[in-house]
Amino acid sequence: MKQFILFVVFLFMLPVIAVSSEAVHWGFQKGTDGRQAEAGEQLDQMLEKYDSFYKGSPKKKVLYLTFDNGYENGHTKTILDTLKKEKVPAAFFVTGHYVESAPELLKRMAKEGHIIGNHSWHHYDLTTVPGSTVIEEMKLVEKEVAKVTGQKKTKYIRPPRGIFSENVLKTAQKAGYTHVMWSLAYVDWYADQPKGKQYAYDEIMKQIHPGAVIMLHSVSKDNAEALPDVIRDLKKKGYTFKSLDHLAGA
Repeated sequence: MKQFILFVVFLFMLPVIAVSSEAVHWGFQKGTDGRQAEAGEQLDQMLEKYDSFYKGSPKKKVLYLTFDNGYENGHTKTILDTLKKEKVPAAFFVTGHYVESAPELLKRMAKEGHIIGNHSWHHYDLTTVPGSTVIEEMKLVEKEVAKVTGQKKTKYIRPPRGIFSENVLKTAQKAGYTHVMWSLAYVDWYADQPKGKQYAYDEIMKQIHPGAVIMLHSVSKDNAEALPDVIRDLKKKGYTFKSLDHLAGA
């Protein structure tokens, strides 16, 4: 009994390793010439520790198409038309504003087999709010998406502005959520600054690599117009498109 008491006392004396709340701004070395993007060992290990990811296998020519949907300005229908025609699954990470303002598009996403992901209700920097607020932000999106579409869980999270911390990752994991970052993107979120279909096509194609999680913004007219050629040409190069469920279970 004395040894047991001493052991318990010893455990209480061990230092508590705090989980960092320092903000991480997602970034990586872009992929080129078919080589995968690299975020670095530290970020790789952090994401893996909390069952999160930003790319798939470097050995398989599989791609994962995702969109961030903060608000709607008329291009998502075109994107959905293309995905339907080409039989390509995608994930759409939505905010509260999008859920409230575009319910018919949400219904169509779900009906056509796409994943609706969680981009938080208010699009806060989640590293600046308490853990309870992080969960509230996710649960509210989940609740309202379920009301509109019947999809009960929005298990995939994309943090607003690509900002997170180890503490945010841990908080989300404990609540049953998985962070999904990305390994291919370009500056496409300024809807009032179009650069043309060819620019979007070139930006995507020059970064493409096996296992890429492609992040695009649905507000971009350039993306909507380039997407058919992007998909068809990548298929010609031997790539296939699969859902995030495939990646999470791979």
